[in-house]
Amino acid sequence: MKIACIGAGYVGGPTMAMIALKCPEIEVVVVDINEARIAAWNSDKLPIYEPGLLEVVKAARGRNLFFSTDVNKHVGEADIVFVSVNTPTKTRGVGAGKAADLTYWEGAARVIASVSKSSKIIVEKSTVPVKTADAIEKVLRRNCTDPNVQFEILSNPEFLAEGTAIEDLMAPDRVLIGGKDTESGHAAIATLAGVYEHWVPKDRILCTNLWSAELSKLTANAMLAQRISSVNSISALCEATGADVQQVSRSIGTDTRIGPKFLNASVGFGGSCFQKDILNLVYICETVGLQEVANYWHQVILMNDYQKQRFVERVISAMFNTIKKKKIAVYGFAFKKDTGDTRETPAIDICRGLMADGASVCVYDPQVEDEQIYQDLGTEKFEWDHPSPRSRPISKTAIDIASNPMEAARDAHAICVLTEWDEFKTYDYQAIYDTMVKPAFVFDGRNILDHQKLRDIGFIVYALGKPLDPFLQKHYD
Repeated sequence: MKIACIGAGYVGGPTMAMIALKCPEIEVVVVDINEARIAAWNSDKLPIYEPGLLEVVKAARGRNLFFSTDVNKHVGEADIVFVSVNTPTKTRGVGAGKAADLTYWEGAARVIASVSKSSKIIVEKSTVPVKTADAIEKVLRRNCTDPNVQFEILSNPEFLAEGTAIEDLMAPDRVLIGGKDTESGHAAIATLAGVYEHWVPKDRILCTNLWSAELSKLTANAMLAQRISSVNSISALCEATGADVQQVSRSIGTDTRIGPKFLNASVGFGGSCFQKDILNLVYICETVGLQEVANYWHQVILMNDYQKQRFVERVISAMFNTIKKKKIAVYGFAFKKDTGDTRETPAIDICRGLMADGASVCVYDPQVEDEQIYQDLGTEKFEWDHPSPRSRPISKTAIDIASNPMEAARDAHAICVLTEWDEFKTYDYQAIYDTMVKPAFVFDGRNILDHQKLRDIGFIVYALGKPLDPFLQKHYD
C-alpha cells in the first residue's frame, strides 16, 4: 500500500510520521509545493516544534517515510491520499470573517483528479465544513478523464493538541472515520481502519457517516473553546467579588459530570483551530437559518476577545492609567507551552493593545523566532493562514525582542505572563526585580507563578481571576 499526504503542516507531518512508524510495510510520502518546508522536514530542524516529533521522524524517514515536492508523481501512485491543506477563514466576499475558504482543498482535488490512473481513497484530514465531501466528490468526478477510476471519500478529522501531539497520536482517545453508507464506502472505511489498527485498539476507532464526522470536528473544538470562555467569564466575576477562579475551577472540576480539563482561566484561547472552527460553525448555522444557534456559538468568540481586552485594561488601570513610554516585558508569545505556534495567540492582540496605548513592549519566548513575532504583529486578522497575507509592515523599532528573560525585564515597569512555559516558574525573580523600575508589576495571565513569593520580593501582582492585590484595589475601585 502507498499513502500520500498533500500538505506538510501541523497535522499532515506528524500524523504521517506516526503512520509510517507504526506501519513499516506501508510507503508514506508527504508532499508539498513549499520547497523550504519539505527541505526542513528532510533535515534535523523540522519546520514545527513538537516534543518527540523529531525522534519519530528520524525512526521512519528514509525507510518508508519520505518528504517530497513531486506532488503529481506520489499522488498519482498512492492508494490512499490524505488531504491536509489549509482551510482558512475567508477575508473577503460572501461569508468573509466566518466562512471557511476551500480554495486549497478544491485545488488539491483537481490535482488528484488530473494525475489519478487508478482508484483511490481520498481522506479529509483538514477541518472542513459539513457537506464538503459532497462538493469535493463532484470536482473529482468531473475532472478525472479515466472512467475506470473511482474515488471514495472519507472524513478522518484530527484531534491533536499541540504540545502533546505525539502522545495524542501514540494513544488517541479515538480515531474517527466517516464514510458513505454503501458497500464501497464500508470497504473504504475498513481499509483506513486497518491502517490505524496497527497500534490503535479497535474499540477506539469510531465509524460514522460522512456528515457526522465532518461536524464532529467542528463541534469538538467549539465545545473545548466554550469551556475556556466559560471559565474566563467567571474569572472576571471572581475579581469583582473576591473569589478565586482556581478554587472555583478545582471545585467544579471534581464533579465527574464536568471534569477538570480546560478549566484553567487565562488571557484567552489561541491556536489554528478554535476561532476558525467556531466561526465556520456560526456561518453554517446562519446559512441553514439557525440564527439563535449561531448567536450562541458566536458568544464564545466574543468572550475570548473580551478577556484579552480586559487584561490590557487591567494593566493600564493598575499602572496609574498610563503606560505611555513605559517598558513592559512580555513573557511568552506562543499560544500555549511546548509549541512554537503563534497562530491566533492571545499575545498578538494584547501586545497590540499595549502598544496602542504607548507602551514600549519587549517580548521573550523560548521557542518563537523573532521574525515570526514581527510578522504576526503586522498581519491583518484572518490573513495568517493565506499564502500571500495582507499585512501592515511593523517596524522592528516598534517592539523589542529579547534573547533572555533578564534582558526583557531590565528597566521594565511590568512583566506580563502570556504563555504558561514551565521555565517561567523557575526564574530568579529577586534578581529580575532588582533590575526593574519601581513599583514593579507582574500581571500573571496564566496563573503559573508563586504570587505570594513575588509579593514578598516586592512585586505588585495581578493574578487573573483572583482576589485583587490591595495596592491594585484602590485603582480598580
